[in-house]
Amino acid sequence: MDFPRYINGLETIHNQKLLWVYLEKPTREKLEMISKKFPIHELNMEDCLSKNQLPKIDRYDDHVFVILQFPTTSKEQTSPSFSQLSFFVGKDYLISITQGDLHPLSSLFRKCKEGNDSIRNNLMGGSPGYLLHSILDTLVDNLLHMLVRIIGKLDDIEDEVFDDKVANARDLSILRREITTLRRIVLPLKRIMMEITSRDVKRFSEGVEEEDLIDYFDDINDHISKVLEALDESKETIEIYKDTDNMLNSEKTNKILSFLTILFTLSIPITVAGTFYGMNIVIPGSVNPGDKFVDYIPLAIISSLSAVGAGIMIYYFKKLGWINS
Repeated sequence: MDFPRYINGLETIHNQKLLWVYLEKPTREKLEMISKKFPIHELNMEDCLSKNQLPKIDRYDDHVFVILQFPTTSKEQTSPSFSQLSFFVGKDYLISITQGDLHPLSSLFRKCKEGNDSIRNNLMGGSPGYLLHSILDTLVDNLLHMLVRIIGKLDDIEDEVFDDKVANARDLSILRREITTLRRIVLPLKRIMMEITSRDVKRFSEGVEEEDLIDYFDDINDHISKVLEALDESKETIEIYKDTDNMLNSEKTNKILSFLTILFTLSIPITVAGTFYGMNIVIPGSVNPGDKFVDYIPLAIISSLSAVGAGIMIYYFKKLGWINS
């Protein structure tokens, strides 16, 4: 198929009989340019222009249309977000359409475009199925890297959960959101990949042994299954950490409230005694005290009663178990 290497923002790579058309940030004009060369349905064009399509696969007589979602992060984002990736896979071509935020995919395209024939043969091969495997394998490897970072964060949070001096409620919430986002991506990805492996590999494998290509896709499916299993385990772990953190925080709050309540209760006798000396009358031991020792007897009696009252309270609270020994 004759197609220019670069025309009006559309980049292509030729290798053997295979053509890779790479499109970032699609517009209607660019898609109409592609539709003049390739059999693209108008509804599929609308799906490519939309950024929030659900993953799916549509099969036609001469090509297959696939929509997948992969996580993407930037310096401004602290957690992964969705990025849509669309494929048109035909007998001798593959068209990939993305919003330009899947850096592993753009790096793969640049490597094929700027590399020599050996690199292109290694990454693209001579069939769309081989190229599709290279693209998906690169993106799934990026998923594995994100998973490694999440597991590392889980290990850090495990130590923070049992540290009273560290407040990690926000970190727990952010990590739980990351795990949920990745699970929402991997679940439909696994389903679509199983369909491609079982039904469409033969259509993509011209020039390649079908069994070999199936082994390649099975390897990707195995990685996706491992990612999903690890995410499920991480989801259970983060929920345990969240419950543990809530329990420890509740216990810490109860201890603080108990201490303040007991402290206030023990101050009641002294408060009662202080009310006598807050009166505008002359009491021995307050204003204009006498010179004799007997004048301080009321003060001694009140102080003793306050101390005895506080002591009885402490003994009773310990007996009830409100104060630990």
